[in-house]
Amino acid sequence: MTLITTTDALQAFCQSLAGAEYITVDTEFLREKTYWPQLCLVQVGGPDGAVAIDPLAEGIDLAPLFALMSDPSVLKVFHAARQDVEIFWHLSGQIPHPLFDTQVAAMVCGFGESVGYETLVTKLAGARIDKSSRFTDWSHRPLTERQLTYALSDVIHLRPAYEKLKRRLARSGRSHWLEEEMAILTDPATYQVDPESSYLRLKVRTNKPRFMAILKELAAWREREAQRRDQPRSRVLRDEALLEIAAHAPTTVDDLARTRGLGRGFAEGRQGSDVLAAVQAGLDLPDSALPRVEPREEPPPGLQPIVELLRVLLKMKCDENNVAAKLVASSSELEALAADDAADIPAMHGWRRELFGNDALALKHGKIGLAVIDRRVRIVPAGEPRPPAAPIDSET
Repeated sequence: MTLITTTDALQAFCQSLAGAEYITVDTEFLREKTYWPQLCLVQVGGPDGAVAIDPLAEGIDLAPLFALMSDPSVLKVFHAARQDVEIFWHLSGQIPHPLFDTQVAAMVCGFGESVGYETLVTKLAGARIDKSSRFTDWSHRPLTERQLTYALSDVIHLRPAYEKLKRRLARSGRSHWLEEEMAILTDPATYQVDPESSYLRLKVRTNKPRFMAILKELAAWREREAQRRDQPRSRVLRDEALLEIAAHAPTTVDDLARTRGLGRGFAEGRQGSDVLAAVQAGLDLPDSALPRVEPREEPPPGLQPIVELLRVLLKMKCDENNVAAKLVASSSELEALAADDAADIPAMHGWRRELFGNDALALKHGKIGLAVIDRRVRIVPAGEPRPPAAPIDSET
């Protein structure tokens, strides 16, 4: 079993993969105590075997690995790539490319929504994976043989899974579907965190403009502070405290100290000073510049039946084409389409429109209908007499 712990060994290994058609990649990381993921292990599988790379080894330089990740001639195969890609983006400023995500490919090929790695390799590679080491402390050294066996299995079995998925995509003519999804995963904007918009992630009970202005300033400060300290947001200031401060808008140390869960020590310290400055910035913002978040409106009367009709069509089309419905349209997107033909949602662009969007519009405008024929929902032209259904066995 190979564990790379030196720059020279890493350089030699990466050079040996320079001519490979593709490699499989996985990472082990921790994030419970940090803002940024703490990379603990990188597993890479090539045509001649797999190795584990120890990024915590003393003196190791990961530059050869980053160069391999950005080599345009070598395809990088991940499963559920988003967090792995975020790690490489944060450490190197580059996104692995070209990229193939087997989880997304599996959804395109009809393996269900967000299919797990273990399920996928069991179905495609016939492998059984021991997941008992999944939640071990990957930062602790030395790593055990059991940990390394588990870690390497994730890239070893990914190779036959990828090969079979690639063939399925080619037979179905859906390779371009996957390319559209990979464009999102390889877009740097997917991984860039804007502190100024972090307040939009918070669940609020009111959207009063002045409250939202103070909350925006507080959330932006917390995001920058969490990044600076490399700590989770909740370690800097919990959501509940952030919302309470925004609601009461304290302007003095005494006022801030009364916030539940903070206390005078926090209020009198540097962070307390920063919080009060953020509150004041929100209070000083002119009315014309206040952020406005429109409340989520309830669907107008009569719209919900249209949503349900579109949901039936979506399920039918996805079953027929063996693709996960979640990949095509979400519930909120169906609501948007029910309300507006010109809704700017993924289902109205690219392959999703071919698969579902065009028929959804036709159904909305009565150009097609849905009927149960031979116990299955089918599309029928509007006004066409419904064919007689097959008799139903009374015993079923």
